[in-house]
Amino acid sequence: MSNMILLGTRKGSVIFDRINSNWHPRPITHAGIPVCYLVRDPRDGTLWASLDHGHWGPKLSRSRDGGATWEDVMSVKYPKGARYIVKYLPTPDFDPESPSAQPEYADATVYKIWNIAFGNANQPGRLYAGTIPGGLFVSDDGGDSWELNRPLWNHDSRGGDLFVGDATTENRWYGTPASIDYGVFEPGIHSIIVDPRDPDHIYVAVSSAGVIETIDGGQTWVGRNRGMLNDYMPNPEAEWGHDPHFVTSCPGQPDHLWQQNHCGVFYSNDGAQSWLKVSMPDVGVHFGFPIAVDANDGRTAWVVPARADSERMAIDGGLSVARTTDGGQSWQTFRNGLPQDNAYDIVLRHSLDVAGDCLCFGSTTGNVYLSEDRGESWQCLGNNLPPIYSVRFG
Repeated sequence: MSNMILLGTRKGSVIFDRINSNWHPRPITHAGIPVCYLVRDPRDGTLWASLDHGHWGPKLSRSRDGGATWEDVMSVKYPKGARYIVKYLPTPDFDPESPSAQPEYADATVYKIWNIAFGNANQPGRLYAGTIPGGLFVSDDGGDSWELNRPLWNHDSRGGDLFVGDATTENRWYGTPASIDYGVFEPGIHSIIVDPRDPDHIYVAVSSAGVIETIDGGQTWVGRNRGMLNDYMPNPEAEWGHDPHFVTSCPGQPDHLWQQNHCGVFYSNDGAQSWLKVSMPDVGVHFGFPIAVDANDGRTAWVVPARADSERMAIDGGLSVARTTDGGQSWQTFRNGLPQDNAYDIVLRHSLDVAGDCLCFGSTTGNVYLSEDRGESWQCLGNNLPPIYSVRFG
């Protein structure tokens, strides 16, 4: 049972502590600074915050004493010569397939540190950070220094090795609207999954490219998008260009992976070798951002359904959480304790988590809800918080 809930919000870090079976918020830290992601390292208890300074740019902050004090950490930076192919929002007169459409390049700079993940127990200093515009960074000294994973950055799916010259292949990594606040439309790595059985086996998920796997510690990478469908591409079954909103796996059964995709909910029980669409629009399970999976049963997962992309809010003015226990063959919808009138909440991709029988989610309208019975009933932990970007049990 977890006794801590970590919230990354638009105006700082908020930590709830369980005291005598009740949850109590601490005073906000990183006050006034957007916190993209707030998470606890399960190996040593260190807390990590990804800060999104409007003036100073993205930074990392670390606490070794449970959040009582924080220290800045060496920030993630692209090496000299790191370039990528710029992609723009589609316009009626732009045809990327036209022979006259030549690649345009940009020097890489970190717009956002979108996700932080940790190596296995036998890698005490290993951390990962996923960024916009689509870089995976690795640290082996507890975050004191970071190195770009070049095989993924130089992958053929995004133009090849641009450190040594112009593109040799076509770029298939497209942008994500999450980057528009930064004045760009670039891809981003938001999900990093390290296989608990094998630290060299890692998945990353990219908006908008898809799911990518390495089995050799990041020396080589392969797309794992078979079975995924992208409704708004000319070929919905294309190898690249998919938009997983969040991807996660079952720690106890790591070959079971789930994703809440822009175009539906997808499930894999074969280590992402293939995906099956398990949306059920009749019960509202289709569009959304976050997804969580049970720690021991890979067939059990939860989503917070939302209306279509053009109307990012709760369905019909009422919040609900849906659960499947059979790999998406059926879904149950739960509303007990959640507002059912005039609710316009949207829950972002990192803002739902599960720990044992407890689930928690937070919304961009500053509301936090907790369930202690696997999602069947809910209580409100707080209203009027800043917009919530991430929720993680500590």
